[in-house]
Amino acid sequence: MVGRAEGKGTGAHRRRLTRDLVVRTAVEIADAGGLEALSMRALADRLGVVPMAIYKHVASKEELLDAMVDVVFSEVEVPGGVGWRRAMRERAISMRQALLRHPWAVGRMESATPGPANLRHHNDVLRCLREDAGFSFRMAVHAYSAMDSYIYGFALQEKTLPLESPEAAAEEAERRARETARVMVAETLAREFPYLVEVVAELGSGRYDYAAEFEWGLDLILDGIERRGKGDVGE
Repeated sequence: MVGRAEGKGTGAHRRRLTRDLVVRTAVEIADAGGLEALSMRALADRLGVVPMAIYKHVASKEELLDAMVDVVFSEVEVPGGVGWRRAMRERAISMRQALLRHPWAVGRMESATPGPANLRHHNDVLRCLREDAGFSFRMAVHAYSAMDSYIYGFALQEKTLPLESPEAAAEEAERRARETARVMVAETLAREFPYLVEVVAELGSGRYDYAAEFEWGLDLILDGIERRGKGDVGE
């Protein structure tokens, strides 16, 4: 019978399997161990069902990954009624925070087959740029592309140093600084690479703040978009 094949448990111990439960459990697995930890069998084991039960809710692993990306998009806020620049700034910060929670999603956000949250998000951003900012179609596309290139690029760079707290970041920075300093300890190297030594010292201090660095670059991009947008005529 279907009920017996689907669950490994019995009676009250068996959870009702739904598409949302399947997708969100897959997100939890990927958040904890990356996409390499996610397999249909691992997902089935976590849910306490046989692997074939999952395919009643997602046709393939690719469809599962697309749905997982949609979960990430659902967490990103595009505020309304606050002006286009503030909306885009808050949206960018919200996107970075979502990608910090789900680092596996970096590189998949724009390649996934769009789900409802994905479509809604893109439409909301374009609506903001077209209506609130008054940009032409072409200017809106340019602005969207520039912002996402920065957001995703920064997230990808940040992913290479996955740290859970400022204290951990400081410890990792100090460790890297010590390793680099060991190579550059000779006075002749310090004279030859003074600016690199300066960077090593700054990182070793633990003062490097990813959030502040992200927002500085984001404001720079928004400044440029705003300047170019003032001369733009809506189509």
